[in-house]
Amino acid sequence: MSKTGAGSSTPNSDISVDLIRTVAIIMVIFLHATADLTVPQMDQFEIIRWTTNDVYQSIGRIGIPLFVMLSGALLLQPDKHDTLASFFKKRWARIGLPWIFWGAAYFAWAFLVLHNPLTVNAVAQGILTGPYYNFWYFYMLLGLYLLTPVLRITLPKVNRATFKRYIGLWFFCAAVLPFAGALTTYSPFSNIQTSAVWVGYLLFGLAGYFILGIFLVNMKVKRSVLAILAALGIVLTAIGIYIIQSPIGGNREVFSFTVYFGPWTILAAVALFLFLNTIKIPTNTASSSKLGKLINVISQNTLPVALFHLMVLESLQRGYFGFAINGNTINSIVGVPLITVITFFVSLGIILLLKKIPYLKRLIG
Repeated sequence: MSKTGAGSSTPNSDISVDLIRTVAIIMVIFLHATADLTVPQMDQFEIIRWTTNDVYQSIGRIGIPLFVMLSGALLLQPDKHDTLASFFKKRWARIGLPWIFWGAAYFAWAFLVLHNPLTVNAVAQGILTGPYYNFWYFYMLLGLYLLTPVLRITLPKVNRATFKRYIGLWFFCAAVLPFAGALTTYSPFSNIQTSAVWVGYLLFGLAGYFILGIFLVNMKVKRSVLAILAALGIVLTAIGIYIIQSPIGGNREVFSFTVYFGPWTILAAVALFLFLNTIKIPTNTASSSKLGKLINVISQNTLPVALFHLMVLESLQRGYFGFAINGNTINSIVGVPLITVITFFVSLGIILLLKKIPYLKRLIG
């Protein structure tokens, strides 16, 4: 989670930056906490566990879109006039050093704790694609950073009607076509789905959320309407996954739902982004509430928490602390929120302690 969308020290006062970051990082941890609930087949003995996984993942997968939209809302502001050198120097300072530090930490975690084989190929693959699965975000973020200077020049010249057409095209390619393909096994639709996946990734992908962020900044909708739409999006995502996967045993990956681009996932993410942006919590004044100050602290540390929390989460799930919290030791309905809360606060506490060590603050993010 970038420091533009997750940890910048100079938030725009018109955007509820701290609150959006806080909710987003909790959702990311919540999503990862469901990992041990994933079951290969949906049968009569696992239906409750599978459904719990379905609902919880429908909630948790909103976190990444929130981060990406917030990054777009901050980086694509029309008053941003950084030189290319200044822009990339800032990005390197904010995510480059943490990428090296946490990359080394996860190499050590994989080889020393998880006992993965240490081979030249494993190291090379880890450098190219990331030493652990959460590192995909860095590579996606790098692409957005490379795109940002171009968007800063072009977007101010694009009228709102053209902007809406782009967002509509992105939604159609990234969400509607894959969803249509997931509804049927008829060959033409399967081909459409495969093609749409590549079109969505190569031409649009999460860049659509990035651009959508600046598009949404000044949009005003009633808070009650946004709350209903966010809840509706989550519910429809869960129902959609159930309808599509239940007839085939629950073991088919549905691209449009499971990778942030489901139609209802987009609806929920946009509605929640706008909803959170209507809530203004003072965090940097003498009169700030304790809650506001906590949210500010969380906001300033979402990058290191996002990178570190998997070590804490997996330690809890595997019993490395002397006890295990997972789908086999506690009811999943309670277990996932519980392990999310514990992972979040343990991760944040350790990060805050590490930041007290000289020179380490810049390295961990």
